[in-house]
Amino acid sequence: MIAAETALTPAKDAAEAFRARFGSAPRLFQAPGRINIIGEHTDYCGGLVMPAAIDRWCRIAAAANGSRRLTVIAEGFGDAVELDLDALTPRKAWSDYVAGVAKVLMDAGIAAPGADLMIESTVPIGAGVSSSAAIEVATAQALLALAGRSADGLTIARWCQKAENDFVGMPCGIMDQYASENGIEGAALVLDCARLTSMVAPLPDGASFLLVDSGVRHAHVDGAYRDRRADCETAAKILGVDLLAEVTEAELPTALPRLAQRPAKRCRHVVTETARVRRAAEALVRGDLKALGALMDQSHASLRDDMEVSTPEVDRLAQIARETIGVFGARMMGGGFGGCIIALADRELVAEALGAIVERYGAILGKTPAAFVCRAVAGAGEVVF
Repeated sequence: MIAAETALTPAKDAAEAFRARFGSAPRLFQAPGRINIIGEHTDYCGGLVMPAAIDRWCRIAAAANGSRRLTVIAEGFGDAVELDLDALTPRKAWSDYVAGVAKVLMDAGIAAPGADLMIESTVPIGAGVSSSAAIEVATAQALLALAGRSADGLTIARWCQKAENDFVGMPCGIMDQYASENGIEGAALVLDCARLTSMVAPLPDGASFLLVDSGVRHAHVDGAYRDRRADCETAAKILGVDLLAEVTEAELPTALPRLAQRPAKRCRHVVTETARVRRAAEALVRGDLKALGALMDQSHASLRDDMEVSTPEVDRLAQIARETIGVFGARMMGGGFGGCIIALADRELVAEALGAIVERYGAILGKTPAAFVCRAVAGAGEVVF
């Protein structure tokens, strides 16, 4: 669920807790969650996305322990987990995000040392803000540092994506890990997922983003996400392109009749969504929040009707947000099948807007939905304390 708190335990207190548990002084590393302003289900198709790292963090206190094992403690997940670096296999548990990164690093020739790791996070789980990417990137930061190695932001993002694809079993694109590693304070990134290049898109002073939890949980690894990706790959193959986002809007009238109904709908979403990201970047340059909000509304409709990844609860919540004074636009966020919505609001009215949305949707849900306002922050790194 969405966490109301933004603050991690003070760094000195976290280090002291680690010292009390493991008897050694740790280094601290953190990686943020992310929002995606627009551009959903386009990353694995080579399209454009517009994420921003946000002020919700996964932090790992870490110290080498002289063994060939990782001892991992995560707040709220019970007893410590022991991972043998010489025999890492998926357990179908949260620890796979840590183990997967360790394996990918070792496969890349990095001698990841045995270590003690204590994990704390304010990145909400299951709400579409990439708690998995945050723990992967924080783990990579920690293990690289303990191994005396470093890598550029794109390489780290690729390693973490590979861990999630190959070890965890989630066929995600690179957006989540890239945003967590490479976020910019006060700005979004326009990421070209085919070329793996990005541009900085400064956010206007009047823009504020709020997230509200639908109360519906999603589970991407169960196959629904995988099915959408397979549809997109089928469409690309039939159309003779390597990545579906290579198809342009101008080519859609001739491309869509060549496809069966489901791949055609996925194709229309990917192509038009990539175009919407481009227009959203132009809107940010102009400081045109109304135009950006309208594009977010269009994105939701496409995700609902063509990608078919929304739910009735999420649709209703997004509609409530759109009807709220001070909101420019709203859409579902993340891979779909539940989670949260993101709304673009006037910064001066965001508190009132959030309260009104929570009240109206809470009456339908039967309880107060978790929600928060977030800001764009810098990406992952070591915490100096």
